[in-house]
Amino acid sequence: MAEIRVPELAESITEGTISTWFKQVGDRVEKGENIVELETDKVNVEVISEEAGVITELKAAEGDTVEVGAVIAVVDESGTGAAPAPQAEAPAAADTGKTPTIEQAVEETKTERIVATPSARKLAREKGISLSDINAKDPRGLIRSHDVENSTKQEAPKAAAPAAPKENPNKPVIREKMSRRRKTIANKLLEVSQNTAMLTTFNEVDMTNVMELRKRKKDKFQEDHNGTRLGFMSFFTKAVVAALKKYPAVNAEIDGDDLVLKQFYDIGVAVSTEEGLVVPVVRDCDKKNFAEIEGSIYDLAVKARDKKLGLDDMMGGSFTITNGGVFGSLMSTPIINGTQAAILGMHSIVTRPVAIDKERMENRPMMYIALSYDHRIIDGKEAVGFLKTVKELIENPEDLLLES
Repeated sequence: MAEIRVPELAESITEGTISTWFKQVGDRVEKGENIVELETDKVNVEVISEEAGVITELKAAEGDTVEVGAVIAVVDESGTGAAPAPQAEAPAAADTGKTPTIEQAVEETKTERIVATPSARKLAREKGISLSDINAKDPRGLIRSHDVENSTKQEAPKAAAPAAPKENPNKPVIREKMSRRRKTIANKLLEVSQNTAMLTTFNEVDMTNVMELRKRKKDKFQEDHNGTRLGFMSFFTKAVVAALKKYPAVNAEIDGDDLVLKQFYDIGVAVSTEEGLVVPVVRDCDKKNFAEIEGSIYDLAVKARDKKLGLDDMMGGSFTITNGGVFGSLMSTPIINGTQAAILGMHSIVTRPVAIDKERMENRPMMYIALSYDHRIIDGKEAVGFLKTVKELIENPEDLLLES
């Protein structure tokens, strides 16, 4: 028998949640074939079988939390698929010294025929509940741990203390259990807001020149770089790298009593997915040209939406850019990502009247940009200077060629 274990995930991740079993007991599995998807705090990870054979046991159900190294399935390499004998729910004769009654024997036989996950059987034994009294939500009749929990809640006696007010049936609501990813995002954001002295400073950028440059060059750019499109993110990424070099404290973090000034420029780019915001990292942006940055961002966005991001794609960013403008946001105060010192927020491009001088007004495409920063690391003067540098480079995009 071969055991399938939860693999090492990442230094900071010690457990995951069973998201989807691709195989069930009795199914044939080939060596290297994916058998289960784990949802971790950062990404989904597919676990493969190291041996070919037949699944004889699943030791965790969908929704169960499992630790790194834990055995979650057993594969019979002989291919016979003989599953281990199920554990009886009723006490055996050897345990009591008495012959079981007819009623006990019937109950034991019924329990053995019930299909339940190992964790559900264990939980039912601990709570003293017969599996035959539990209603399974699974259409196949498979009893899972949450079915046992729900049965316990239904049978629990009423508390002596006043019960919480019931929801008004005339005011319907939908209750959904938060996904592991959503809970992690919520906890991380709360942790950042509680553990940093976060401030936000704003500026506005006249997008006229960069939009005209992009309009002139985009077709030739796409032709020269195998279909890669020239977007605004490469301009802002290059401007950010130049500003980080000028203001190195913005590219730092606190580690205990030390201030760590990073000498690399791995820029996280926030991407929205169905399960929440993820921040894959574009590596070595100071060494990449515009096409390489645009290509990397596109590839990471596709992987994010297809749930194919690896842990390496998410780790170790030094600064983050988030673009709320794609959703129509005019202005926001983005929250710093993890242990980083700052985050740049881009917003919608809106045509507004702008004073060119004392005599002239023109309608210009304008964007508000925001820098949220940790005031423990970055002084207000540095934050304003950083944002002003980004503004000047975007308004004079040819200067970015000198910075690249």
